[in-house]
Formats: sequence, structure tokens, C-alpha cells
Amino acid sequence: MPQLIFKGISVNQVKKISTLLVKELADLCECETDNFTLEIPESTFVFNDNEVQGFPFIEVKWFERGQELQDQFAKIITKHVHSVNITEVEVAFSVFLEAAYYLNGKNFA
Repeated sequence: MPQLIFKGISVNQVKKISTLLVKELADLCECETDNFTLEIPESTFVFNDNEVQGFPFIEVKWFERGQELQDQFAKIITKHVHSVNITEVEVAFSVFLEAAYYLNGKNFA
């Protein structure tokens, strides 16, 4: 169920890395590739009264999996983003609580 939300990265760049990125992350998490969601919302970034290119930022929404796995997950994302000539990227994790996450009205706890 990890959800990756890409900002400051183009749809074409995400498409180029999507297959191998998800495969590697699924292997790490020991889950199927169809558990992942990649989203590229249309965003406008503004600085000093001008539209500007957004800084590459990826938010990962998921269930807690421990610091070691989280560190590896972030390194995999960073490696793939660097592969499309993006030299800097930030990755941040938001953790869902299983008791607060529902599928068809039933929580995951």
C-alpha cells in the first residue's frame, strides 16, 4: 500500500523510472508490485511573484516498517530519481496507523 507522491518531477521522468523503482521497492518490502501507487499531482510553485520549477520532493505514505527498511526505501527512490538527471531530491515519510486506515469500512488493526 505504499503511496509515492512526486512533486517537482515530470510525468515523463516518473514514467521512465516507474517499473524498475516499484519492482525494487516491492522486493524490499516483500510484497507485490500492485500494492504501490505512484502519483504526480499537477502543482504550481511560486516564489517572489513568479512561477518557478518545484524542488524534487517525494512523499511516501505507508505503514511503519522500521528505520532500517525506511532508510533502504529512501535510498532506492533517490537512486532512481538520480538516474533521470535530477541531482537533488528530498524524500519524506508519513506513517498511517493501522487502526486509522480502512478498506471497505474495515480497519487494518
